[in-house]
Amino acid sequence: MKITISNSAFEDLQGIKEYYIEQLVPDIRDSFIEAIFDHIDSLKDHPDIGRIVPEFEETHIRELIHPPFRIVYLRDKNAIQIIRVWRSERLLKLPTNEA
Repeated sequence: MKITISNSAFEDLQGIKEYYIEQLVPDIRDSFIEAIFDHIDSLKDHPDIGRIVPEFEETHIRELIHPPFRIVYLRDKNAIQIIRVWRSERLLKLPTNEA
């Protein structure tokens, strides 16, 4: 199963890293980011391990809970795309198409 990370998820991860740098705990930053990637890697063998995102109730929009974060991904037949890594207390909203 191929796993890709969207630009928005990459920016989320960068923000997490910057937060831990600002808090002067780079050791936690490194181990925490590594643990998130390990959790994401588990999707290769178990793509449906994440729950359906409650805000959408769509079977292809799933999330892994990695406290205090939600790793949100799109599940396709042959691929997974990580789309967000958000704090658990935030509700997920998809962008709207405004004309």
